[in-house]
Amino acid sequence: MAKNAHMTVADKRANSSRELTRPNDIPAPFGLKLGFVGIALQLVLLGCGGSGESAGAPAAPPPPAVKIAHPLSRETTEWDEYTGRVEAINSVDIRARVGGYLESVNFTAGAKVKKGDLLFQIDPKPLKAQLNYAVAELERAKTKRELAKNDLSRAENLFKAKAISAEEYDMRNKGLREAAAAVESAEANVYTAKLNLEYTEIRAPINGRVGREMVTAGNLVKVDDTLLTNIVSTDPVYVYVDADEQSVLRYRRHAQQHGTGSADLKGTPVELAVADETDFPHQGKLDYIAPREDAATGTLTLRGVFANPDELLSPGFFARLRVQASASYQALLLPDRAIATDQAQRFVWVINQDNQAEYRQVTPGSRIGDMRVIRSGLQADDWVVVEGLQKLKPGAKVDPERTSLTAPGAQ
Repeated sequence: MAKNAHMTVADKRANSSRELTRPNDIPAPFGLKLGFVGIALQLVLLGCGGSGESAGAPAAPPPPAVKIAHPLSRETTEWDEYTGRVEAINSVDIRARVGGYLESVNFTAGAKVKKGDLLFQIDPKPLKAQLNYAVAELERAKTKRELAKNDLSRAENLFKAKAISAEEYDMRNKGLREAAAAVESAEANVYTAKLNLEYTEIRAPINGRVGREMVTAGNLVKVDDTLLTNIVSTDPVYVYVDADEQSVLRYRRHAQQHGTGSADLKGTPVELAVADETDFPHQGKLDYIAPREDAATGTLTLRGVFANPDELLSPGFFARLRVQASASYQALLLPDRAIATDQAQRFVWVINQDNQAEYRQVTPGSRIGDMRVIRSGLQADDWVVVEGLQKLKPGAKVDPERTSLTAPGAQ
């Protein structure tokens, strides 16, 4: 039993020795080969892992595509734009000047009328009777005057013959003067009665377009109390706007420098557009400026006058009016969309010869159509980004596409 036990220990030692020299009971030559294969596999995996990391890293983005153009150089006139309303030069509310029943309406609502056209007829019969009465009273007054005149003539002869007293003569003299005054009063009554009779025919006081009838035939009309209709003139028309103090000062200095007007700005060119127009096709002139500034708003009212032969402009229409603010000059223009804002600064992106974006601060001026005057900061040969500027930063490479700017539709 001891021998067997000793042998068992020896066997264990042998087995342990074999484990050290032949791991996993694999023959030595084969295990050696397997080790080399494992090392090679690890090297391959390391190599593949390196290339995998490179492939997984984000690729550099392509340079952003932008459109660039030279600033547009052209002869330019600056205009200041305002909003206002079209107003009729003449507007009249038609009311009766005598009372009575309305006999007839003699116009079509909305029609054009001329000065003197009959619009309404008030029943004239009561006023004809008043006129006849006044005429009769005049005749009676004239008769009394003739009688007083004859009495005075006889009194003069009697007074010379000392047949009547001076008091009697004076009474006859004053009786004639009283009769003469009564005639003048009666004549005035006749004139008034004639006027009242004429006022039963209500006629158009101006040329223009008449509104609808506010009272129909058969109704009682009271003096100056009942609005019958209204008439507005249509050609020419006014447009009123409110301009700020600094703008008015600029217009006046421009007029003084160029000798084109005075402090009242009369004759200053203005242009007009209504709600469905994008340009300013209507030409006119300023003919009035308020004599004092409104302290509450800091503005002065300007009035432009415009011809309106086709009656496109109706009183009450919304209108955009622009005032010429400068003489013509050569200017550089860019689309408004090409000008960005950095806090209080305005800037554009200029592309250099290396296709890199450069930040360029500019001073914008007036708007001309959809373009903006650039007062300083640019040269005519600069390439400016007009589309795609949101993607840019200083020094960024870009893929530029060159294009050309077109002139604005309106100056």
